[in-house]
Amino acid sequence: MHRKLKWLLVAGIVSMAAYAAGTVLATPPNGATALALAPVGQFPELKARAKIGDWKAGIKTKGVSDLHANQITIQPGGTFGWHSHPGLSFVIVKSGTATFYEGDDPTCAPHVLPAGSTLFEPAGDVHIPRNEGSEPLVLVVIQLLPTGAMRRIDEPSPGNCAV
Repeated sequence: MHRKLKWLLVAGIVSMAAYAAGTVLATPPNGATALALAPVGQFPELKARAKIGDWKAGIKTKGVSDLHANQITIQPGGTFGWHSHPGLSFVIVKSGTATFYEGDDPTCAPHVLPAGSTLFEPAGDVHIPRNEGSEPLVLVVIQLLPTGAMRRIDEPSPGNCAV
């Protein structure tokens, strides 16, 4: 029994240290909430193409994929923190105005997207969405990810932005 208690204590200390290290390096959301709009959809490997007139699309996956539909609300002055995704994200600005900053942009130029705008986020893209407006910002995000993958990966500030 004493041995189990010792291991639980060690595990607790390691967990707290890992949590503390993660919060030091990451930029967590502030004034933001996320809501799942639908249950997770799972799809087997996909290989499909579509063509209508000049428009073409294709998708090819290997392994099972999860499809998520989320609504993110960010209050004025709030942020969703620096982060990336391991899969593809399609973003629609439902209401308010979004200001996105890209981690690999040496000038840290803001990308201002009013309601009705869209944005595609490729896998691994480090970015931060902010609400620099005066009304709540609502984003609808559709994500295609490997099954079981984290939808959001906290990232440290890349250092090129003061946001």
